[in-house]
Amino acid sequence: MSLNSKRQLLKTVVLTSLAAAAALLAGCGKKPEAPAAVTAAAPVASAPAKPAPLKVAFAYVGPVGDGGWTFAHDNARKAVEKEFGDRVVTSFVEKVPEAADAERVFRDMASQGNTLIFGTTFGYMEPMLKVAADLKDVKFEHATGYKQAPNMRTYDSRTYEGAYMAGVIAGAMTKSNTLGVVGSIPIPEVIRNINSFTMGAQSVNPKIKTKVVWINEWFNPPKETEAAQSLLNAGADVLFQNTDSSAVLQTAEKAGKYAFGWDSDMTAYAPKAHLGSAIINWAPYYISATRDALDGKWAGGSGSWLGHKDGAIDMVSIAEVVPAETKAKIETIKAGLKAGTFSIWKGPIVGSDGKEILKKDEVADDKFLSGVKFYVKGVEGKVPGDDKK
Repeated sequence: MSLNSKRQLLKTVVLTSLAAAAALLAGCGKKPEAPAAVTAAAPVASAPAKPAPLKVAFAYVGPVGDGGWTFAHDNARKAVEKEFGDRVVTSFVEKVPEAADAERVFRDMASQGNTLIFGTTFGYMEPMLKVAADLKDVKFEHATGYKQAPNMRTYDSRTYEGAYMAGVIAGAMTKSNTLGVVGSIPIPEVIRNINSFTMGAQSVNPKIKTKVVWINEWFNPPKETEAAQSLLNAGADVLFQNTDSSAVLQTAEKAGKYAFGWDSDMTAYAPKAHLGSAIINWAPYYISATRDALDGKWAGGSGSWLGHKDGAIDMVSIAEVVPAETKAKIETIKAGLKAGTFSIWKGPIVGSDGKEILKKDEVADDKFLSGVKFYVKGVEGKVPGDDKK
């Protein structure tokens, strides 16, 4: 067989074999496999949306730089920011009058999305009540008031405890046995403080007499200065105040006399005259109220009255010139207040008219204290508006 014939025969065999193999595959139903389907990756679950921060607003009766009442409230506002971080956004409006304008401020605060609003002075009570009745989804907090609503509650500090401790120091430091008080507005809160200051002084010096000059404002440095000077001219050598600036303390220093800081530590304003500062720490309450609002636990229609045992009231920065035994007495009082074993308003207590107010060992309850509208024995003059005396 020729070479070409052999090649032709081999080609025929190969082609025949390939055809047979193809037929066999077709008979078995085999088909080319399709590419494996690509499974789409499951979408990544997005993190839950972060809740919007709670907006909290504060209305102040004075300027934040008053060094006293408003300064103390603003320090507490900053404490709220520090405690809760980006869970809250706070704001404030200062120098809001205790008048109809307060209502406009509260409504404006609510319109800006604030759902927790603090009004920090007694005179805001009626305006806040009115706004609370209209804006039931807003939570209102009123300082030093006594009227509440389903979405409005009250809070206060027992400032009379700080006043009493100041009195103990004043009683030990006076040479003339005459003390002077610059009063703001003659409401029970302030009258109670004047009386407590006097009783504290009398606890170490029964000869004490207290003179009072009212200015009918919370914050008015010129008036406070004038009132303080008139008390010094009348023989007072230790001054106390229930006003919001450091003017009384500074006036005492210029005259070479003594005085106290009030609401905040005022040592720096007049270090030579400063005997101690009766301070208020609003932070515990503001933090608690804000946490209640954040956690959905806030409820209106109630009131809180916090004192030394709650960390709200203290006597700080007592001067070196104060006798060691007086400082020790202050520490004993603090311990008693904290333990609940010491009561400032405990009989016998006699009014300036000579009538017994509390019998021996009788302790005044909060209802009694909230309605103090009289002077105790040793306070000269009469309470403004009291025509019976």
